[in-house]
Amino acid sequence: MTVLILGLAIFLGAHSVRIVAENWRTRQITQLGPNGWKGVYSVVSLIGIVLIVWGYGMTRANPIDIWDPPIWTRHLAALLTLPAFILLAAAYVHRNRIKSSLHHPMILGVKIWALAHLLSNGRLGDVLLFGTFLVWAVLDFRAARQRDRALGAHYANGTLAGDVFTVAVGLAAWVLFALYLHAWLIGVRPFG
Repeated sequence: MTVLILGLAIFLGAHSVRIVAENWRTRQITQLGPNGWKGVYSVVSLIGIVLIVWGYGMTRANPIDIWDPPIWTRHLAALLTLPAFILLAAAYVHRNRIKSSLHHPMILGVKIWALAHLLSNGRLGDVLLFGTFLVWAVLDFRAARQRDRALGAHYANGTLAGDVFTVAVGLAAWVLFALYLHAWLIGVRPFG
């Protein structure tokens, strides 16, 4: 459990700098340069994600059950992750109305992903992993929206073509992950 907690602290700590220390972040970017900052940020994030994967795997090897979710929650989680994948795609596909209206679709996708997995997993390691990501996403979304208001941020208007492409990319990624990659990478078949 310690490795998972350490990984979460490192990964989400790095991803929380804008929530708790925006001025410090700005000074670091000035001092290191944008690419230097991105390099440090990437290395720290990579260390955190490796520790999360390793620590989560250790919790699965020695699980501590908190509750036993009904089997239907697995199917609900698999379906809830569909909009999470679409929101993730919306963060990267240009000129879609999802991003122009929600502003931070990736963070909303993380919220849905984490909630879906909390509903369908009742072990301590799962609650720690997905619960921590859910709390982080709530706080990060709030901070991002406040930052947008303070800066008067404007997001480009989307188009129908951008929306269609966003949904298609999200759907394709979801199908690939749900039917193939989740079982291969995580060892669980969402629809199996």
